Amino acid sequence: MKYIKPLIISVSALFLLGLVLVIGTYFYIKADLPSVDVLKDVRLQTPMRIYTQDGMLISQYGVKRRIPLKLSEVSPKLIQAVIATEDSRFYDHPGIDPIGMMRALVNLVLTGEKGQGGSTLTMQLARDFFLTRDKHYIRKIREIVIAWHMEQVLTKDEILELYLNKVELGHRAFGFGAAAQVYYGKTVNELTLAQIATIAGLPQAPSVLNPISRPDRAVVRRRIVLLRMLDEGYINQAEFDEAAAAPVSAKRHGAEIELDAPYLADHIYNEMISIYGKEEAETGGYQVFSTVPSNLQIAAQQALQRNLHDYDERHGYHGPIRQLWENSEANKAPSTEEDDEKITGTDPKQWSEQQMSELLADYPTFESLHAAIVVKVNEQDIVVFDKQGQYRTIDWEGLDWARPFINDTKQGPEPKVASDILKAGAFILIRQREDDQHWQLAQYPEASSAFIALDPHNGAAQAVVGGYSFYQSQFNRATQAKRQVGSNIKPFIYSAALDNGYTLASIINDAPITQWEAGTGTAWRPENSPAEYDGPIRLREALTKSKNVVSVRLVRALGVNLVEKHLARFGFNLADIPNDETVSLGSGSHTPLEVVTAMATIANGGFLIQAHFIQRIEDDYGKLLWQVDPAYACDPCDKQAEETDSIAEPTETDVEAMLAAEFGLHQTPVSQQKTKRQAPRVISAENAFLVAEMMRSAVSINGRWENRGTGWRTALLLKREDVAGKTGTTNDVRDTWFSGFTPDLVATAWVGFDDSNRRLGRASANRNLVNKNPEKYNYIGNAMVETEAGAVAAQPAWIRFMQQALDGVPEHQLPMPTDLVTVRIDRNSGKLTSRTDKTSMFEYFVEGSEPQVFVAESEIIDSGDDDTKQAAEEIF
Repeated sequence: MKYIKPLIISVSALFLLGLVLVIGTYFYIKADLPSVDVLKDVRLQTPMRIYTQDGMLISQYGVKRRIPLKLSEVSPKLIQAVIATEDSRFYDHPGIDPIGMMRALVNLVLTGEKGQGGSTLTMQLARDFFLTRDKHYIRKIREIVIAWHMEQVLTKDEILELYLNKVELGHRAFGFGAAAQVYYGKTVNELTLAQIATIAGLPQAPSVLNPISRPDRAVVRRRIVLLRMLDEGYINQAEFDEAAAAPVSAKRHGAEIELDAPYLADHIYNEMISIYGKEEAETGGYQVFSTVPSNLQIAAQQALQRNLHDYDERHGYHGPIRQLWENSEANKAPSTEEDDEKITGTDPKQWSEQQMSELLADYPTFESLHAAIVVKVNEQDIVVFDKQGQYRTIDWEGLDWARPFINDTKQGPEPKVASDILKAGAFILIRQREDDQHWQLAQYPEASSAFIALDPHNGAAQAVVGGYSFYQSQFNRATQAKRQVGSNIKPFIYSAALDNGYTLASIINDAPITQWEAGTGTAWRPENSPAEYDGPIRLREALTKSKNVVSVRLVRALGVNLVEKHLARFGFNLADIPNDETVSLGSGSHTPLEVVTAMATIANGGFLIQAHFIQRIEDDYGKLLWQVDPAYACDPCDKQAEETDSIAEPTETDVEAMLAAEFGLHQTPVSQQKTKRQAPRVISAENAFLVAEMMRSAVSINGRWENRGTGWRTALLLKREDVAGKTGTTNDVRDTWFSGFTPDLVATAWVGFDDSNRRLGRASANRNLVNKNPEKYNYIGNAMVETEAGAVAAQPAWIRFMQQALDGVPEHQLPMPTDLVTVRIDRNSGKLTSRTDKTSMFEYFVEGSEPQVFVAESEIIDSGDDDTKQAAEEIF
């Protein structure tokens, strides 16, 4: 008894001392314990993902890669692998595993090293959320206390779900959903057993065990995981043997980008940053759905890129990137695969395949362009070696465009044989055409372009392309580039005229103007392009032919200040509108986004809508956080709306606020959204209808060929009656535009050089191209061109986009406003006529403004046969 009593006292004292230490330690670290609310509402740092309207992923932003998963979405085999490897008694202990802790203690006593931590899954989760990986005793005690605390407020399944989503697994992958994508490009349920075992082994040391950086160590670790699964009875011997023998199949995968639309994604990313801040936007797990349908975005990107290649190719070939070797004698290319190896080695100066492969591998290319090296030059084709190590033949159809580029206004002679263009050893670019997949010689377009399309009813973006390649230049010309708009401004000036006593039949004198500037001692002589003058001309016909001097005369008659204020109605910034008569020719500089927003007002019947790019925002589990509430072009918008015919006169501040709030549009929670909001009416329905009518004439042939609109290619290629549009070309052809619309889609295309001092120039006909397909190249291509203009440089991109966007879409037009009437007028004088032949036409007028006087017989001019089909045939 004399030994037992002291032992009992000693044990009791030690127990009390230990209890005091535990209680003291608890209160010491109590401040570090997470609250129940934090544990119940843990927010994972998840990257922002941006989608098209129809759910195609276009980009992902954020340093940490994470794909949050519900426990029910995780493969049972993966759960078994994790539990078997990391914490086989997970469902049996209260967050701390005494057996594991004892094992770690024994290891510490025997080795003197903190090699094993004895951490459960809960303890690992506590460390990852609230602590560091530093191996200090106090950190371990905190880890134990926090783990025990977590087990009190969370279920085992909740803890396991958090762990599966939180744990770091290397290569910026956090959670097993991201790891499956990063290492294998799969979802967790698509992984094989070998792949499951590989990523289940990563939590111990992701930097040195991952199968990309250290495949040898990954194989060893995979075997350990499989052995643990075998020991726990989760797999059988046959499954173990097959998985253990599987080759390493991991490689780095990027985000699951389904559509590469970087200009659109970058614009939305910047919107999110402006709202939430960079850190929150990139880690808050936001899933952002744009307003842009994938099919229209693809159509816009392809149309813009093809159009720039067309412009670039009709101006000539700039030559190879560099010449790798000289004086190569190229024999006929091999005709069989067995002869491929004979291609190299025919010239002692020719590079080896390894040398060529190394150069090609390091050369950056963008979009559809591929680097290649010419190894043989035959009479009508060349053989190239490409980045994939393949020999590819480029035939004459892919070469014949390449006459030499001399400058922007002059091209060299058309090539007759391949050696006129290239020599063996040339380092070049090639591309595969979208329409027929034919390979051809290519080069980076030096000109730039932008394209943007909106829904005119509510301003929802339908396509956004800010240049040839975002990876070449991140400057978004669609939303940021202010360029002179040229004749794209004329519909808005004509709108001002209609608001101030003019009609579509008003006669304006299309005659030269000379205005002496006393201050400069020079004369201002605005000219038509081409410099042809028709004398007295109807307003509709003047816009159809884009008569510059008529636009000047209208501004002079209306007054510059009145025109300025009228243009501001359409959303143009007053500060960017010139306060002189040059405004009539589009000397003001505006972005394509501003232009297309203004055009939407004409398309939708007179309402100023706000362009926006985001449709809705969801959290990382798909819960709707926010949905756009745009104002619509409708009057009234619903049965409860008050009917109004008033026309708002927005101030400069109002207009700037409208355009600045691209994203906002009343960011109302879905539960609070009511009926459609009406956009402000800024011009009357009658005014919008009449301007649209003139713009329909501008894209038509209008009977005889000489009456064609500047955008006549639209009529011949789209073959629709519900399309309206307007070309735009600035002085010296530095900027070219085409804007147009149907009642449900409005779009603007711009082409120019980033260097605004450089002109788009001119190109002579390339007979190699004309002779292949004269109709194709005359309408929308590379041949019968003189000076570049909006109809030649910009309109083809718009047409190609609309061909895709309107395919299968039935025609329809906005109804004619009730205050309009139609009367038959004489085409020449604009007066009333009783004749029903080709000298007359029906014209629209606001009731009460129609002409009251009949044309005299002596004033009637019969221009003869004006059959439209015959007029179109006159093109050739």
